[in-house]
Parts: sequence; C-alpha cells; structure tokens
Amino acid sequence: MNRLPRLLPLLGVAILAGGCDWLFGPGDGLIDGLPRELSVAEASLIRADNSFSFKLFSELNEQERDGNLFVSPLSVAMALGMTYNGAAGSTQEAMEQTLGLEGMTLEEINQSYRDLIDLLRNLDHRVEFILANSIWYRDTWTFNPDFLETNRTYFDAEVAALDFSSPQAGRTINDWVNDKTNGKIPEIVPQQIPIDIIMYLINAIYFKADWAAQFDKSLTEDGPFTLEDGSQITARMMWHDEPARVWRYHGQSISVVDLPYGGRAFSMTLLIPDAPAAIDSIGRTLTQEQWDLWIAGLDSTSLVISMPRFTIEYEIDLNEALDSLGMGVAFQEYVADFSRMCCQPGDVYIDKVKHKAFVEVNEEGTEAAAATAVGMVPTSSGPQPFIIDRPFVFVIREKFSGTILFMGKVMDPTAG
Repeated sequence: MNRLPRLLPLLGVAILAGGCDWLFGPGDGLIDGLPRELSVAEASLIRADNSFSFKLFSELNEQERDGNLFVSPLSVAMALGMTYNGAAGSTQEAMEQTLGLEGMTLEEINQSYRDLIDLLRNLDHRVEFILANSIWYRDTWTFNPDFLETNRTYFDAEVAALDFSSPQAGRTINDWVNDKTNGKIPEIVPQQIPIDIIMYLINAIYFKADWAAQFDKSLTEDGPFTLEDGSQITARMMWHDEPARVWRYHGQSISVVDLPYGGRAFSMTLLIPDAPAAIDSIGRTLTQEQWDLWIAGLDSTSLVISMPRFTIEYEIDLNEALDSLGMGVAFQEYVADFSRMCCQPGDVYIDKVKHKAFVEVNEEGTEAAAATAVGMVPTSSGPQPFIIDRPFVFVIREKFSGTILFMGKVMDPTAG
C-alpha cells in the first residue's frame, strides 16, 4: 500500500432551525413540551453529550484562562460520532469513553442521533435552526460502503467523491459550509486541499433566534463591566424596558439566569459568580451533576435584565483537550484503528481536530455558528434590575430535551 501521509479530516459546523405548530401551549403561542417522549437510549445519548460538553469546556477553560471562549460541543460530538462509526478495537473503546457512550450499542447510538437531529430540526418555528452533515472523500480512494451508508442513514450526511487535486473541490466544500452557517464560517478547508487529505466529515450547526423578551435598543448605553482582576472597562450594556419573564436561581456565591428565545424551547443560561475572580472556578468545576442542581432550582420570576452586547469569534485545535479526555490512542500513528472506515488497523489516525465558532448577542437575540474539523492521517465544532456586569459562563440549550448546543465564557465583552 502507498505509505505516503494522507489526511482525513472531519469537519463540523453548527446550525439550528425549526418549524412545527403542535407544541404550543393553549392560547399563548408558546411551546410547553416535546412532541413525543424521549426513548431511553435517546435520553442516555443527550446526557452523554452534555457530560462531554462540560468535560470539554473544562479542558478548554484551562487553556483559555484569561480570554473569551465559545464552542459548540454538539458539533464536536456529532463530528466525532460520525468518525466513531469507523473506529474499532481500542480506538473505538477510547472514543466511547471520551464521549460517554459506554453501555450503549452502536445501533442505539446511531438511531438516537438520527432521532435527535429530527427533533431539534422541527421544534420551534420561531428559531432558525439548521443542522447538517456531509462526507467528502478523495475520488481515488475506496471506503467501506457500510461506513458511508451508516452516516448517510443515521446522520443524514450528504456523501460525495471529489477530485481533491482540483481547487474546485475546496471551493465546493467551503461553499457548503458557508451556506449552512449563513456565511458565519466562510472557510473551513484550504482552497487547495493538501495532497495527504483523503476525507472530510463535516457537521454544521447554525442558530439564530430572537429573545422572547427583547432588549430596548434605545436604552443601550455605556456602562461599567468588572474584569476578573477587579479592574473596570466600559461595555455597551443592554436593558429591558420593563420586567421580563425569566428563570432564576440564586445560590451561595452564584446566580443562574435563564433567558428564553422564541417560543421558549431554546434558551441562554447564564452562570454569574458573585465575585468576578470566581469565574475560573466555575469553568473548572462545572459538571453534569452541578448543572442538574442549578437547572432544577430555577424559578420563574420577572426581572429587568441588563447585560453586555458581545461578539466572539473563536478557533482552536482540540487535540490536546481530547487527548486529556482519554482519546489519545486515536491520534497515535500505527496504533489507531479505523479499520471499519477503510484500510487496515494502524493505517489511519486522527491528525487534527479543529474547531471554529462564532456568536453575536445583541438586543434582538443571538446568532451562533460553529465548525469542527477532525483531521485523520494514514501512517507515514418592577423588581431591582439584575445587572450582569462581571465575567460569566453561558450555555445555549434546548430546554425540554436538555440538549446543550453551545457553551461560552465572557471575560471581556469588548474583545472579539
């Protein structure tokens, strides 16, 4: 076999959209629940994805102690989920452990992703939600037809062979990503695909939603924002013009506020420590169990909210974080086993997992997108106002299934 290095990246982009009318509560136009019960396997997958979200965020927080952070753990999980269908042996076991999929059969995992994709796509007609997957491979290579068909069936992946030696191939892939992210991730692969690349697996998520209670643009003004070190900067602070229905939990040293979007199926959950210097401990100690306690403690209330406008563009290689989470064998030359994808054990390994993400939060609502690229190499994504004027962690989630879509940390709302 030709032993020249060949790269097989997986890409993920995050997009969100929806549209259904049967979920509204009586007379209020608001969604009051899921259209169906989650299966046991589906609930297990969502919990696994959320647990992976917190572990990944904790690892990235260690790398990004002082700056803003924004990622889509769901994009990363789906990109790795497609890759997982090609893994075998110890590589499959390592990915299973990292993604929290122990105890689930491959059929349960794939079917649950299929069901979750359908659920999220059709949940809230007030929220623009696109979720898309695709696989692009070098036309001179042969891949296991079962691997391709499994991802086509369960991840709804578009599959196409391209002449990677032509510049048109890079443009075709980037145009697809650009379209699915509404222009927020215009380029994810080189225009001229490197000679060692043999496949791209891409997950795309795009989310755009208006707040259920929008901020009044005429009230936006400069205001103080206290940084982690206690110093203050001036940020553009948004204000509600009247109390809005939100959900709040106030515990020892932390406030949790849940701001709904659209028909209230999706929301942004903000974690605000009382002391700005405590923001780092939230990033380090956030777990599924702690999250469950905070969410269970949310009570409906009316508040006038003030929070900063912000935009974050973020890009990171995830190899180090995923290695720390137990997936190191998948990056090891001669050791990684992706023999259910193609070739023989040891012939293909992950070279790089690259993630790009974008979020803009303003008076009207939120727009977010992300792309994850996993590169694989054969051997050789009324009351007193409540003022959010200090660093905070935020989570964009679907409330009824509990699915976490994006996670971020704002240290300085004036930094990109």
